[in-house]
Amino acid sequence: MLSLFAPGVLVAASLISVAAVTESGPQPPVVRGIYGSPQEFWQKGMSLRDHHVNAIFVHYSAIDEETIRRAHEEGCRVYAEFATLNGDGYVEKHPEAWPVDETGQESPRQLWFMGVCPTDEVFLRYRLEALEKLVSRYDLDGVWLDYLHWHNQFEEPKPILVRTCFNESCLKRFEKETGLRPEGATIAEKAKWILARHEKQWNDWRCSVTADWAAKCREVLKRHRPRALLGNYQCPWTDEEFDRALWRYMGIDLNRLPRQFDIVSPMVYHGRMGRPAGWVGEYVEWLGKRLKVRPASRKLRIWPIVQAWSDPEGHAVSAEEFRRVLQGGMAPPASGVMMFTTGAVASEPEKAATMKELYRSPTK
Repeated sequence: MLSLFAPGVLVAASLISVAAVTESGPQPPVVRGIYGSPQEFWQKGMSLRDHHVNAIFVHYSAIDEETIRRAHEEGCRVYAEFATLNGDGYVEKHPEAWPVDETGQESPRQLWFMGVCPTDEVFLRYRLEALEKLVSRYDLDGVWLDYLHWHNQFEEPKPILVRTCFNESCLKRFEKETGLRPEGATIAEKAKWILARHEKQWNDWRCSVTADWAAKCREVLKRHRPRALLGNYQCPWTDEEFDRALWRYMGIDLNRLPRQFDIVSPMVYHGRMGRPAGWVGEYVEWLGKRLKVRPASRKLRIWPIVQAWSDPEGHAVSAEEFRRVLQGGMAPPASGVMMFTTGAVASEPEKAATMKELYRSPTK
């Protein structure tokens, strides 16, 4: 999630009836969610139950027993957001994990995002240990991974895209897992050789690293919480956008990565990304077709997260615009929707009323 916001909370709204039945059996209850700490509702005397919210998604560092207890009392499920390949605060102390670009230099911090080398084994253990501590301590209904991509910043009208990572850790693992030995005396020379001769193998390999991260996180979660859901906050691009940037830069292969998840949550922040409100529904429809997701599916599901927050230095989201993107996010084949952020809705009565209305009648 954008570092400009408090690390958050994801919540979903499903279009599926509680009584809906498929060949797989009864569907789970309708889920209607908020992203961000519920404290921002509670401090204003607002009830989650009264607003037809029945799930909250909270950054893992803000999870505590009291929040879980009160959310459960109001009939809500509790999901934790968990940062994965966000190296902010880590790479400064562990420079060996700083992502290296094709020139052989440390790739600079972007506007607000700092990635990490995805093949750094010490960082991987650091993250998995934090995840295990979280899910072994708290009885969560699920975990949503965030920043599961290589060092790039996509939540912009013109995304910041760089080619990483070419440090020794990545080059050695690439050689081991593909059998290709990069030629050259320097990192820059090896990177040039890879991109000129074996770009497809390089990009495919990078996508395999990302998918491996997801698989390892899934194993930790399911070992401690077998019934918990694993979700992913995902870059909302098609395969072809920005010169195939999902595959070439982000390390995301839509044929591979979603297999590790129960829920895919495209981050359709229309205002932040300079898109019209109608784009939200269009992207949900595209992603459903791309992943072959049906509205009543009990396997892979789509729960978008839409923008309610108004950027004080950019796009202001009106209550009517919020209505449109919320409706777009709830459209089939989505079986859930989330809004960003809880504070933006709690502080604006018109948006709170809009959410309450749509969550009361999710097919409206």
